[in-house]
Amino acid sequence: MPEQEDKELRRRSIWSGTLTFGMVSIPVVLLPGQTSQRVRLRMLSPDGTPLARRYYCPAEDRPVEREEIIRGYEIEKGKFVTITEKELESLQPEKSREIDLRRFVPVEQIDPEFLDRAYFLAPVGDSAKPYRLLTETMEKAGKAGIATFVMRDKEYLVAILAENGLLMAETLRFADEIRSSEVPGIPADRTIDSNRLKAMVKEIRNASADEIELNELKDIYTERLNELAEQKRAAGQDLISSPEREKESGHTGNVIDLMQVLKRNIEKEDSKEPAQSEKEAGDSLDDLNKTELYNNAKQLQISGRSTMTRQELINAIRNA
Repeated sequence: MPEQEDKELRRRSIWSGTLTFGMVSIPVVLLPGQTSQRVRLRMLSPDGTPLARRYYCPAEDRPVEREEIIRGYEIEKGKFVTITEKELESLQPEKSREIDLRRFVPVEQIDPEFLDRAYFLAPVGDSAKPYRLLTETMEKAGKAGIATFVMRDKEYLVAILAENGLLMAETLRFADEIRSSEVPGIPADRTIDSNRLKAMVKEIRNASADEIELNELKDIYTERLNELAEQKRAAGQDLISSPEREKESGHTGNVIDLMQVLKRNIEKEDSKEPAQSEKEAGDSLDDLNKTELYNNAKQLQISGRSTMTRQELINAIRNA
């Protein structure tokens, strides 16, 4: 089971590399810290065929093929500077497999409004001991790390946080992405009637609890939509099938709790990381969406990738 769990961490990871600072180097993988359960409704034709999005030129009154499309940077209203694919690639950061941990700061210095997206950092190979040492040291010192790393041709600024024996990597928003706290329409006068203040304090106390109830954090709309779809499926109501159903292989088998796997992996101080076989590397493609597959095909310089279906991209990447 430990080998299976270790393989599962690697298979589910979206990035692998090394967390480095000073003379310290810790091999890690990056795991998504959140997942969306929102239902995406597909646009269909009356016969059930999934519709495809196409670009349209209103000036020439015709659809435009992907190969004809160029990119433009708007310098003023209606005027653009064209940017080529080659020029965009020249702006991309140098590819790297390192999370460059540049400095440590007090945790309280990380303003929550700068936090964007959460990921787990999991140790691999023989890195469980140094991983745990770093985590416990950061927790006791109340420090967070500031680091940069490159993923899918984009450089990210991240805060490395230690909590409950685990390392989290929170991507950070840049300063110019944060709106000013000065909101138009809010009066500058902050004088408040004392009686109303007391009444408000009482209302807050009445609605207070010692801790947040996680079962209250529900996406009610998604639950209702899932229930509606299931009811209609069970009743055989409004069911249609596309003439050519897209066949995609999905992950099957027992569902493994990644958090439990991650924690057990950290506790394996003397574990050895088995080499990942070519088959495992190929199977991991099945979990990627079409955009991620396209980016992989782009890195491999696979021709014709823009017109490929998802399955064709998977096959082309495996063959490459």
